[in-house]
Order: sequence, then C-alpha cells, then structure tokens
Amino acid sequence: MTILRFWQSSSQTSGTAVSFETQDNITVLAAARAAGVLVESPCNGAGTCGKCKVRIPSYPPESIQVHAGCQHTLTPEELSQGIFLGCTTEIQRQTASAAEIDIFVLERQDKSNVQILSQGQQLEVALSPHITKQHVSDNNQTLILSGDAALGIEPGNTEQVAYGLVVDIGTTTLVTALFDLTTGKELAAVSELNPQSLHAQDVLSRIKLGDSPEGLTTLYTEIINSINTMISDLTRSTNIKPQHIYEIIFSGNTCMLHLALNTNPASLGKYPYTPVLWGDSYHAAAELGLTVSAFAQVYLPPVMSAYVGADITAGILAADLGNLKGTTLFVDIGTNGEMALAVDGRLSVTSTAAGPAFEGMNIACGMRAAPGAIEKFNVTHSGDVAVKTISDHPAVGICGSGLLDIVGELVRTKLINKTGKFAGSEETQRHPLQRRLKKENGKTVFAVHQSVYLSQKDVRQVQLAKGAIRAGIECLLDANKLTAAKVDRVFIAGSFGYHLNADSLINIGMLPETFRGKIDFLGNTAKTGGQAMLLNQASRQNIADLVKQVEVLELATYSDFDKTFVNCLNF
Repeated sequence: MTILRFWQSSSQTSGTAVSFETQDNITVLAAARAAGVLVESPCNGAGTCGKCKVRIPSYPPESIQVHAGCQHTLTPEELSQGIFLGCTTEIQRQTASAAEIDIFVLERQDKSNVQILSQGQQLEVALSPHITKQHVSDNNQTLILSGDAALGIEPGNTEQVAYGLVVDIGTTTLVTALFDLTTGKELAAVSELNPQSLHAQDVLSRIKLGDSPEGLTTLYTEIINSINTMISDLTRSTNIKPQHIYEIIFSGNTCMLHLALNTNPASLGKYPYTPVLWGDSYHAAAELGLTVSAFAQVYLPPVMSAYVGADITAGILAADLGNLKGTTLFVDIGTNGEMALAVDGRLSVTSTAAGPAFEGMNIACGMRAAPGAIEKFNVTHSGDVAVKTISDHPAVGICGSGLLDIVGELVRTKLINKTGKFAGSEETQRHPLQRRLKKENGKTVFAVHQSVYLSQKDVRQVQLAKGAIRAGIECLLDANKLTAAKVDRVFIAGSFGYHLNADSLINIGMLPETFRGKIDFLGNTAKTGGQAMLLNQASRQNIADLVKQVEVLELATYSDFDKTFVNCLNF
C-alpha cells in the first residue's frame, strides 16, 4: 500500500494535502486525476508536452520508476531538485510496508493572466433580437418570447429588462460578453483560460478524453462551471440579475459545442467524421446547468463539418464573406487551422490539424500568452536582437506569436536554412547571430534570452504546424482551380492570429509571398459573429442558408494533401 499526499503549493507550510491510497502501480498523473488533483497535462498524458511537472523531494528509491517516452527531457538542475514528469513517473506498489510520499504540483507561470482578445471586426446589423418581451396589462404580466413562441411569464412589467450572452468557447480560451437586448449595447466582457486545456490541449486529445464517461463528465463540468463563474462576474460588475439573461449564443468549434452540451464527441474522431450536433438549434439553458433565467435558451449556430464549426460560421458572418466581390481567403490560425475561401460569395471551407505549437505547447520554453512571454522578436541590420515580452515582465518563455517571430527572423537571416536546420558551423562562422548558438542537454539551441531558448525540435514543430496550414490553403485553392496570386484579400481571424506579424507568416512560408500587402487581422470574429446572431434574428437564418451551400473539402480524403503537406514543410 502506498499513500500519496498531493500538495498544490510549493511546500508543506502552505496549503493542505489531498491524500490518495493506491494498491497498484500507477503513474503520478493517473493518481492525481483519481484523487481529484489537477496536474496540468495539455497532451492528455501522451508524453509530448513536458508540462506535467511535479516535485517529489524524498521517497524510497524502490517506490518510483521513471519510464522513457516523453519527448521532453528534464534538465540536470530539475532532476537534482526531485522534479519529475507526472505522465512518465510510476509509483510502485509497496509490499513490505506502507509508504507515504509527498508530491508537490508545480504550478505553471502561464496559468493565469493569459492575454485573450475579446474584440474583433463587427457586422453592422439592425437591432431585432430573437428574444422579445410583451407586457400584458390585463393581468400585469410580461411574456418572454422566443420568436413567436412563449418561453415563460414574469410578474409585472419587465419589457425593458432583457439581456443575452455570447460565449466564444475556444479550444484554449473562453470569452463571455453580456448584451442589453433592448439597446444592443455590449455591457461587459470577461475572458479566461478554457479549463479543458489543462487536461487536453488540442481537439484530437480532447475527443479521446471525452469518449469515456468520466472524461466527458470532467470536460463538460469544467466548461459549465467556468461559464457560470463568468456569468457571475458579469452580472456582479453590471449590477443586473442573472434571471434576466434569456439567451446565450455558443460560438465554438464542433468539438467544443459537443463537450459544452455533454455530448460524446467520439464520432468526430473517426471516419466518416460525422457530428452528432449540427447546430442551428435551441437548447434549454437550465438543463445544461447554466445559472441564468429558468426560461433561457442556448442557441448553437450551424456547423459545416466535424472540424469546421460554429466559430467559423460566426467568422463568415462577421466578415460578410457571402457578400464580398472578388476572392477572399479567411483563415483562423490556432490549434486547428480552419479556413474559408469566398469567390464572389461562393464559399468552400476546410480544416487542418496544426497542433498545439502555436499555443506554446510541445515547445521546450513554450508558454501561453501570459506576462513574461516573449511575444515579439526581431533582428536588426547590425545583428542585434530586440525582444518584447507581454506586460514587459522579465522573459520566462515563448508564446505563439513570439515563436513565429523568432523562427521567421532566423529564416530571414539564414541562421535556419530552408530545410529547418540550424546553419552548420561553416555557414555560421561569420553570421552575426552565431554567438547565440549554445548547447542545452548536448543539443544545439538558439539562445533567445538568458534561460529562454529555441531548440531544433521546436523548429520542427513550427514546420509541421505551418506546413499543415499552408497545405490546407494550397489544397483549398487547387480545389477551386485558383492560384495564390488570384486572391484579392486575406483575413486572419482569432485571438492568436490578431497578435501575429504578417511578415513572419510570409517569412516562414505559412502564407505565400503573393499575399504580402493583402493581409488584414480581424480579431475575435467568433465572438462578434455570435453578437450579430444575438442582436439580429434574421442573421441566423441568413447564415444558416449560406452554410447549406458551402462546399466542405475534407483533406483526409483529398488525393494530393500528403504530397502538398510534404512540399510545404520547407521554409
């Protein structure tokens, strides 16, 4: 028998421990989950992210076994401090006598104060919400109407009191905005990290976790609790009553909608990749456990496929793609590279798995966009390096925008060659950045700032991510018999995309050179498109009709995708 004591603080002098008794050999990560203790594991224990660090300062030597397999190795300094990775460290069963082991969960610096964008390009719509109220003077009651249907009745005259929410359920972040349905005014917005990302960072690992009853319950409960917390924050700050919120728009990718409605997402992860939920549907908010009006409903915008969801539907609406003349490419860059091509209003869409590198995962010094993350990087003509961190805090890691800047600048200055390798010794002898090439655990790395570095493996992760997005763009253009030169404008959407540098995207080859000067950053269109649907009921029917005509390109079955992807890996 082994008793594990999990501490969510750095020492026993602060906080309390959660004890867990195990009779079997079990990994630290599995034991923590069974005990209800959160050890952040963005890769869901797959051994790829290196983020599930714990400290075990003292233990019987025979009680711990460390398995090989994690792609990220710990530094000698970490090992000397008793730091282990939860997913590869197994606690061995004690047969002779009971053992008690203290395990300290190391909290990451990017768990809070994450930089999240809540604004974006808006579509001007007339105020005509789906939710209205009608006072009946005969009995002094107010009808709450959803379209022409009655949702409920309130005592007195409350015609001028009606609110709605837009919830952008991103894979990594959440944004919730409160609107007055009688004026159309946005009253407040709050944002936070999607707690599901602490268990599984990308969509595929979340589908896998959500396929079990326990995993689905965890993911569903986490998201609903977070939304309720955000609702409480919004109503408290605006001094309104939660029972006067009558409608919520859920804007998110197809998987996020399934999880938010407690629906097993397994069908999204296997052929023929068919969603259970297709959206353009209404659901009782009370049945989901949301702390709003007992009459409130949740509206899901229509989705187009398993991997092109309501967030892209909202983006298409916010960018007004159905009414633009010429050729427009719309790309939401994130863990999923979702994109739409509009040719004089005719739309085709696709999605490619970019992976979590852009969120700072699978990157040696990667982190989310929190204070201290390097967000901008450039090399001057003299070879000096300029680094900008979020909130101007001391540099502690690299977030997605900084990662693309660093790789883009090293490609531009030829310290990284077209195949993605750091330049050889002969090539770097006279290179102004040569002095920044160091050894870390026996491997050559580029020193970005003191203890923050870029490894060769990190460069490979960027190649895979940017190659996937570029291949998706090329296949979408090819399917429409177009070349990149024929694209008139390029819209980059999403909170992550808004902070990117257009030159970096072109320097690394994520976007072709012919896009230079044509790129606009639209911000959080998942939220602003949801806003249009909340405030104008006709926009729901309009976008639903447009979505029915969209051609979906499934890259999994597209004949040239593999070849195109390989061709897009080089810088």
